[in-house]
Amino acid sequence: MNPKIVIAEDEPDMLALIASTLRQAGYSPLTAEDGPRALSLARETMPSLIVLDLMLPGISGLEVCRALRGDPATARIPILMLTARAEEVDRIVGLELGADDYVTKPFSPRELALRVKNILRRYGGSGGSDGNGGEHLVAGKIVIDRERLQVTVDGKNVDFTATELKLLSLLIERRGRVQSRETLLNDVWGYEMAIDTRTVDTHIRRLREKLRSAADEIETVRGFGYRVAGEKA
Repeated sequence: MNPKIVIAEDEPDMLALIASTLRQAGYSPLTAEDGPRALSLARETMPSLIVLDLMLPGISGLEVCRALRGDPATARIPILMLTARAEEVDRIVGLELGADDYVTKPFSPRELALRVKNILRRYGGSGGSDGNGGEHLVAGKIVIDRERLQVTVDGKNVDFTATELKLLSLLIERRGRVQSRETLLNDVWGYEMAIDTRTVDTHIRRLREKLRSAADEIETVRGFGYRVAGEKA
């Protein structure tokens, strides 16, 4: 069956365009025109992805995102935000709440389909091994079980979104090597050019918050990017 995608958008013409674009790309769109409907539809159908406009009636897109990420049943559903150019602050807040990526209006149907494809690809796994081998990645207190897509810190499970898991896995796989923001955008998000490197910074901040006592495993290289230091485990 085609992957189900919930589209939450209150503008009828935009909603129809997105649904048509995703249907042509091989997905099964489910539509919602307000926040409450989007939330209930996501919980009822457990879609492969949610395309979520930030400006929704009833419950804002930010609140929908917060509710989904706060519920263990829906916490790992990928979220692609739709934002207007003037909504920069809300866009950053959305990423901090756990959205995987965003598209800024106006956008081309081809761009939207590509973003959806990239997110679903990340959701399907944490990426290649880069020669590290084995079923586990280890960095200090952090252990990633790549077969089960689970992360533990000090032996305790920590929930990550698919994008966060791929970003953390990539940094550990390439430990000791500094990764520029542009490289991370390309290898994690699939962007061929640096669209907005603050996306990387926001996700790194979320990683550190979730890693807590192991947050210092991710080092900032000022003016360039990030790395996990030390020898391979």
